[in-house]
Amino acid sequence: MIKGTTKNLGVMGWPIAHSLSPVLQNAAIEKAGLDYVYISLPVPPDNLKEAVAGLRAMQFAGWNVTIPHKQAIMAELDAVDEDARIIGAVNTVVNRDGHLTGYNTDCIGFMQPLAQHNFSPKGREVTLLGAGGAARAVIWGLLRAKAGRITLGVRNPAKAARLAEEFSAYGEIQVLHWEDGAFADHLAVTDLLVNTTPLGMYPHIEGMPPVNWAKLKKAALVYDIIYTPARTRFLSEAQEYGHTIINGEGMLAGQGAAAFALWTGVTPDLALMKKALREELAARQS
Repeated sequence: MIKGTTKNLGVMGWPIAHSLSPVLQNAAIEKAGLDYVYISLPVPPDNLKEAVAGLRAMQFAGWNVTIPHKQAIMAELDAVDEDARIIGAVNTVVNRDGHLTGYNTDCIGFMQPLAQHNFSPKGREVTLLGAGGAARAVIWGLLRAKAGRITLGVRNPAKAARLAEEFSAYGEIQVLHWEDGAFADHLAVTDLLVNTTPLGMYPHIEGMPPVNWAKLKKAALVYDIIYTPARTRFLSEAQEYGHTIINGEGMLAGQGAAAFALWTGVTPDLALMKKALREELAARQS
């Protein structure tokens, strides 16, 4: 029940009606027995400054931030956590007595499923497909975990080279065109292969980045940050070749759980958040 004492949380984006965050967060809030509520916050890009001021004035306890505001909101905050500063994007805002601090929990969300599969990136060869906005948090999570080398397999090496240069002070990153023979050869030494592109996301489920599965190291772990569908063509083919696979469900729930803890000081039920996510996805696709 929403009362006069209820603390407000939400997710800011444009559009935002499709967001699964209210499902995840409200399930966790109910299970924890907290006096909070989490809602969608539709904010057009031109109204971002006013929206942040309004949420501050209304004493929202915090909110998530999604496309297209993750970069632009940084200028409207009082402080930005180091992870968010290095990644160059904020996905979580915490309001502490009117002081707004931005965080990025995507890198935490990405790393959690790796830990659950007992995979440590330390000293390992990691290959990422894509170098867009989603790749930034993944790269930083891997660099913090001291990955041995990160290779970006992309269709636009010039653009990816700029991203690699940004992170070069923190670790070794190389860029290869994903259709070159050198990239296929590199797959033979890859310990972790991650798709950070939207190729294969619902409804365009036939898409996937080009991967020569016969070349990929037999023991490589394969991870797709997409969660709709639960098993992309990329993951299905990887499994057919005998690889252990991870989809984006854990990353989505994990980043939400990390945000929940920042707002409330309570560790949420991660398994429950994943269950709520699966049920909502099934309902939407039925």
